[in-house]
Amino acid sequence: MRHRKFVDQLAHERIHAAIRAAEEKSSGEIRVMISHKPAPDPVAKAQEAFLKLRMQATKHRNAVLIFVAPRSRTFAVIGDEAVHAKCGESFWRELAAAMTGHFQRGEFTDGIVNGINRAGEMLAVHFPHEPDDKNELPDDVVEDV
Repeated sequence: MRHRKFVDQLAHERIHAAIRAAEEKSSGEIRVMISHKPAPDPVAKAQEAFLKLRMQATKHRNAVLIFVAPRSRTFAVIGDEAVHAKCGESFWRELAAAMTGHFQRGEFTDGIVNGINRAGEMLAVHFPHEPDDKNELPDDVVEDV
């Protein structure tokens, strides 16, 4: 995943639309962060970003962050405590494997959208949309430069 190629090919509008569509089916929240800095330990960086973005402050503690660091060719997908309790480790491994396949083929936006869709499906099962549900977090792609 070359940094410049990754950034140039990223379709923010498609990612934003995928987040909106996924969140319409659940009370969960999904965010995507692209870090332009190397992240040799993407899970630790994702956890830092999760807190920085105040994702732990959602009503049901059901937020998911897709963190991608193209400079170091790493990424992580993490969820808040309620999400992790419902889906377990195997879900995260399966989601990461699916995204990795897209990334290896240079399909960067497709990889992220696939991750959003899979996370959205899981959120819809465990955290269905509620009549009074509000969008608690922005749906835009966050870039950490």
